[in-house]
Formats: sequence, C-alpha cells, structure tokens
Amino acid sequence: MSMFDDREKGYERKFQQDQELAFKVKARRNRLLGLWAAQKLGLFGDAAEAYARAVINAELQAGGDAGVVAKIAEDFVAKGVAFDAVRIRLELDRFTGEARKQLGAA
Repeated sequence: MSMFDDREKGYERKFQQDQELAFKVKARRNRLLGLWAAQKLGLFGDAAEAYARAVINAELQAGGDAGVVAKIAEDFVAKGVAFDAVRIRLELDRFTGEARKQLGAA
C-alpha cells in the first residue's frame, strides 16, 4: 500500500503545483494586459500600474476572463479607443503565452 500512497501523494503535489502555476500565469497575463491597455488609454507610470492592478482585480471580482475583457472594453469605449472585445481577447491570448514564457511554463 505504501507505493500507492506515495504515488497518490506525488499526483496531489503535482496537481497543487500545476494549480499554483496556472494562478501565477493568469495574474502575470492580466498585469501585462493591463499595462498594454493602460498605454492605449494614455496612462503611464504609477497610473498604468494602478490600472494593471484594477485589471487583475476585475478577473477576481467580475468572473474570470470575461470580466477582464468587459472592464477593458468599457474603459476603451469611455476613452474612445478603437479596440473591440475581439481584439482584447486576441491580446489576452498573446499575453497568456508571454506570461507562460516569463514564468518558465512554456
């Protein structure tokens, strides 16, 4: 039984590590996306960092990727930035790959 217990613990440990990495990738992706959107909105420096944090919070509060896209799309409309939700989703995908690369998960 010990061999099976060790194997099970190994799978549990791997699952936990995968979940932690997925969380870190999403957080990094949202930050990168937030900084990209901030630049499009004309925000730089501390204002851009604050906007990136707001994008990260949107994912947590408003229901995942849809919340992130909705927040940025609304902000773009309010400021007259000509990017729609489809373009924002494309950037979301691009920054997912970039975040995975930066965290060594690619």
